[in-house]
Amino acid sequence: MRTTGIVVVLTACAAPLVAQVAGTPATPAGPRPAPVILPAAQQIAAAVQPLPAPMRDSAAVLGYSAGGQLVELRHGNGSMICLADDPKDDGFHVACYSATMEPFMARGRELRAHGADQNMVDSVRGAESRDGRIRMPSTAMLYSLTGPAGSYNAATNTVTGARPLFVVYVPFATAESLGLTTMPQRGVPWMMHPGAPNAHIMFVPGM
Repeated sequence: MRTTGIVVVLTACAAPLVAQVAGTPATPAGPRPAPVILPAAQQIAAAVQPLPAPMRDSAAVLGYSAGGQLVELRHGNGSMICLADDPKDDGFHVACYSATMEPFMARGRELRAHGADQNMVDSVRGAESRDGRIRMPSTAMLYSLTGPAGSYNAATNTVTGARPLFVVYVPFATAESLGLTTMPQRGVPWMMHPGAPNAHIMFVPGM
């Protein structure tokens, strides 16, 4: 699962895969095809799907240019920012978060662009949030949908087969202060990263 409160980047490092068929020499797998960058309108339509319908038209949307760079596809006048599905990933994942979280999110993207792994991202953002260089909100919301490739149908503007996730950020709060568990349980909200700048409550509908 990719969360959007904390965008997780997975890098696969594997030797070429070979298939051995009786009587046929092993053949290395071909190069990975170049990612397909969808038209901006389609990226926007898919990116806002996690939000309640009344909030979709006012959300800002970050997506991908023809060259694969993350850019602002649509300026928003509402309270949410949405991230389009990353064309480099095999599955489908879109997320929308409160604009008050953008300094924290943008810093994570900046660090990853310079090669930082998730541990380094957490360490740097944690220090900068505690000393005030990154200003954190008291609470903030995140919505996401995660599923297999093809979950979004552009013709019908619908998502099927993707799992929703709701996250409430409560920076620096603890499980004890909120009366929550830190252990995932079916049908029960739980807390991740208690006491940290990215402390948040997880809700998975239908658990």
